[in-house]
Amino acid sequence: MTYTPHKPPIAESPDQLRARIPGWGVDSDPSDRPSVPKLQFQKDLTGAHWEFPDRQPEKWPRERSIEHKFLTPVFGTAQPPKGLSGVIRRFSYARYSEGRAAHWLLLMLADRVDAVEEHVKSFATLRPDNPITQTGIKAEFTHHGLSSRIGRKRTDLVHQPLDPVIVAGPWVAAAGAAVVGGRALVRALVH
Repeated sequence: MTYTPHKPPIAESPDQLRARIPGWGVDSDPSDRPSVPKLQFQKDLTGAHWEFPDRQPEKWPRERSIEHKFLTPVFGTAQPPKGLSGVIRRFSYARYSEGRAAHWLLLMLADRVDAVEEHVKSFATLRPDNPITQTGIKAEFTHHGLSSRIGRKRTDLVHQPLDPVIVAGPWVAAAGAAVVGGRALVRALVH
C-alpha cells in the first residue's frame, strides 16, 4: 500500500510469475539467451569483427585530448586550426583535460577570436561583412519585427533590450578602436 503504514504484499515467486505470465523469465537462464555467445569474453579477440582500421594520414598535427593516446582512425579536416584562434585551441588541448572548465572556456574563447579574425579578414575582400543585413537588423524594420513582439506574451522579450548591444556592440567597439588607432597613427606620423 503506497503512502500507508501497512506492509506491502510480498511479490509473487518466479515460479508463480512463470505460470501466470506466458514467456516470463525466458532470459533468466544465461544458456537460453541468444546474445550470450556475444557476451562471452574471448581472450584472442575483443569482440570486434574487424582489426584496427587503416589510419587517416595527418596533413598537419591534429589537436587531441590529453586523455587519449592517439587520434581516432578517422577525423575531421574541414576546418584546420589557423591564426590566433588555432594557437588557443592547440594550447587548450595540450594543457587541459576535457573534464576541466578551462579546456572548454579556452575553446569558446577561440571561437570568439576566430569570429573576430573572420570579420577583420572580410574587410580585405571586395564584399565585406554587412552588419545591418546579415545580423537581421534590417528585417526588424521590413518584416514586422516590433509588431510580432508587442502583445504576444513572447518569452524572448526579456532579452530584447540586450539584443542591440550584443549585435552592434562589437561593431561599435571595433569602429571606436579603429578611430583611436587611426588618430594615434596620425599623431605619430605628424610628430
